[in-house]
Amino acid sequence: MLKYIRNTIVYIILAINLLGDTALIASFNTLHLGWKNSNYYKKAEAIAHFDLIALQEVMSKDGLRRLASELERLTGEKWEWHISKQSFGRSNNYREYYAFVYRKDFVKLVRSLGAYDDLEDKFIREPYGAQFKIGDFEFVLVNCHLIFGNKKSDRQLEAMGLDKVYDYFKDKSKQKLLFILGDFNLPAYDDAFANLFKHSDLIFYAIDPSNKTTIGHNGLANSYDNIFYSFENTKEYTGRNGVYNFLEEKKYLEKYGDKRFSILRKELSDHLPIYIEVKIK
Repeated sequence: MLKYIRNTIVYIILAINLLGDTALIASFNTLHLGWKNSNYYKKAEAIAHFDLIALQEVMSKDGLRRLASELERLTGEKWEWHISKQSFGRSNNYREYYAFVYRKDFVKLVRSLGAYDDLEDKFIREPYGAQFKIGDFEFVLVNCHLIFGNKKSDRQLEAMGLDKVYDYFKDKSKQKLLFILGDFNLPAYDDAFANLFKHSDLIFYAIDPSNKTTIGHNGLANSYDNIFYSFENTKEYTGRNGVYNFLEEKKYLEKYGDKRFSILRKELSDHLPIYIEVKIK
């Protein structure tokens, strides 16, 4: 019953968005977008409901281009994309790009803000910022994929530096409207986010950590994905948010049943998309 209620709320929010006074901003760990086993159609289906999506684990520019093409075929609309100039990581054998895809006629990329200037060499993948405008609403998205590491303390060390990331992109963009979003490999109630929550801009998380966002072999596993925003500055945020649980879609339930967790975490992603709604007028 609880799953039915949650999914009903998701579809109500998506329906309200069609009225044109709001937009849905999302984040999605794409699970190695661009590798040979990427199912672009299934990934496109999972994010076609949203207007602007920050993507993590993007492995190639061609993969992002193919995702945008699949979104266009699926929705009948034009989609644009932006990818970081460089890939991120400390190993030559494994590196990731940050990227964004968005509805071309609805969302405008104002400018790239580049990667966080990580003077302390704290982040394995330096957060990446970009400035967007939807209607009258102009804002910055800071895309993050924190380290998983060999132990929890590896992740916590990076999360403890997010307050400096926030200030860096706020100063660089001259914008008060910032969202830090992505895969943090930690639930938002972890003490490692204390520095961020102590910020004078009253930063808080949008996605309740009781909502799990990662997929295990037999069910949902962890609350690792989130969107952080300034309660002080972001009056455009409506308070509506959610996790889009594609696992509960009828076609997957009927086709895969209880095996859908292990199948979709390989074919689609081991993360669920998360989103918030903002006013654009």
